[in-house]
Amino acid sequence: MEERRILITDDDKQTRDLVATFLSYKGYQVFQACDAMEALEKIESEDIDLVVTDVMMPKVNGLEFIKRVKAVRPEIVAIVYSAFGNSVMTSNLLKAGAFFYLEKPFDLEELETIIQRGFEHYSLQSRSYRKTPALRNRARIKMIGESPKMLALFELIEKVADSDATVLIQGESGTGKELVAQSIHELSNRKSRNFVPVNCGAIPDDLLESELFGHVKGSFTGAVATRVGRFEMADKGTLFLDEIGDMKTCLQVKLLRVLQNRELEPVGATRPKKIDTRIIAATNQNLEKLVEDKAFREDLYYRLSVIPIVIPPLRERKEDIPLLVESFVQKFNRESRRDVKGFDADALDALCSFDWPGNIRELENLVERMVILKGSGTVTLADLPEKYRGTIVKPQPAAVSLPSDGICLSSAVEEFENRLILQALEKTGGNKKEAASLLNLKRTTFIEKLKKKKMFFPELALAS
Repeated sequence: MEERRILITDDDKQTRDLVATFLSYKGYQVFQACDAMEALEKIESEDIDLVVTDVMMPKVNGLEFIKRVKAVRPEIVAIVYSAFGNSVMTSNLLKAGAFFYLEKPFDLEELETIIQRGFEHYSLQSRSYRKTPALRNRARIKMIGESPKMLALFELIEKVADSDATVLIQGESGTGKELVAQSIHELSNRKSRNFVPVNCGAIPDDLLESELFGHVKGSFTGAVATRVGRFEMADKGTLFLDEIGDMKTCLQVKLLRVLQNRELEPVGATRPKKIDTRIIAATNQNLEKLVEDKAFREDLYYRLSVIPIVIPPLRERKEDIPLLVESFVQKFNRESRRDVKGFDADALDALCSFDWPGNIRELENLVERMVILKGSGTVTLADLPEKYRGTIVKPQPAAVSLPSDGICLSSAVEEFENRLILQALEKTGGNKKEAASLLNLKRTTFIEKLKKKKMFFPELALAS
C-alpha cells in the first residue's frame, strides 16, 4: 500500500506526540505542527494527504484553519477533534469541509478507522481534481459524484451556465434534474435574480396557463385580481419547467411563441409583455418518441433542446454510492440529532450491488430511515431492509498452515513481500515505475525498498 502522509496539528505537545507515535507505528508517514500557521507551511512544503487537527488553538482556530486548507488544497481530508464541541461547532466544521469530527478523549483505534475511510475519500477527491482542473466552480455545483460520468456532467454544467441558451435536462425520476437546473442558475450571470421552478405535471391543465403566464382581473370566473405568472416572476432570472412532457398541446404553442418572440400575453390581456427569462426544461420521458407520436410539438422540442443534458441513473455510476451515503449520513445526523458513524463495508457492498430504480431519491430515503432507526453506531448489513441486502459473497482468505515448530513472522512477511516485488518486475519487464504502480506504491518508495532488499535477496539485484 502506498505510504500515506498525515499532518498532526495541535498546540498540546503531549497529545500531538501520542497521536503521531501511534500513527507512525501503524505505518503512516507523520508530520507535526504546533499551530495552524506552521501547519499551513508544512502543507505547502510537504505532499500532505490528510490533516488531523485540534479546534482550540492560539492565533488561528481549527475552523479557520480548515477553511484555509481547503482554499489551498481542496482535496486534503481534514479530521477534527475537540474537548469543547457542540452541535453548532460540529455543523460549522462540516460545512467548512471537515471530513469527520471527534470528541476528546477519543480512542486511537477509532481514529485510525476514520483515517482509513478518509483516505478512501481522498483517493476519489484527488482523482477528481487531477482529471478536471477546469472545474473552477465545483463547490457551487449542487451535486455529489466523482465518477467519470458525473465529472463530465459537471464540466458541461460549467460550460453552459454563462450563456442564455435554453437547456433540456433528461433523466430518470430521482436523478436530480432540479439540482442540475439550480447549479446552472447559480453559476450564471442571472444568479442574483429568481430561480422559479414549475412542475408542469403537478398543476391541473386548466390552471397551468394562468400559473405560467399570469392573468388580468376579470379574465375568467374567479379572477378577482390581476396575477403575475411564473414567467414574469423569473424575469432576468431562470424558469425551470419540470416534467415538460406533460404539457398539453395548446400550451406548447403559447410556450413556443414566448421562446421565439421573448414576450408573453397574460390570460385576458390585450397587449404582450416583453420578458428576459432563461428557460431550463426537464423530463423523464422520451421527448423524441412523444414527437413521433404527435404528443409533443417538434418545433418546440428543437427550441428547448438547444443544449441537451442527460443525467446518468445511479446504477450507471455506482462508484459514487459511498460518497452519497457519507454525505446523507452527515446531513441526517445533523437534522435528526443522531450519531451514526456510517455504513460498514458489507452494507456498502450490498448498496453498490442494488440497481436503484428510484435513483438518488431512493438512496437518500433509505439512508434517512437507517440514521433515524439506528440512532448511533454503524449501520450493518443486517440492519438493511431485506430488499437491499442482496447476496454478498465474501472472498475467503487463502489457507495458511502454521508449522508445528512455529515460524518467524517477520521473515515470512519479508519473503512474501520480496516475491510480490519480483512478480511485479517480471510482469512489467523490469520497468520500476509500472511495477510500483502494480503494487500501489510511489516510484521513490519502491526504489528505496529495492535498495534495502538487495543485500539479503540476490534476485532483486537483477532489477537494478
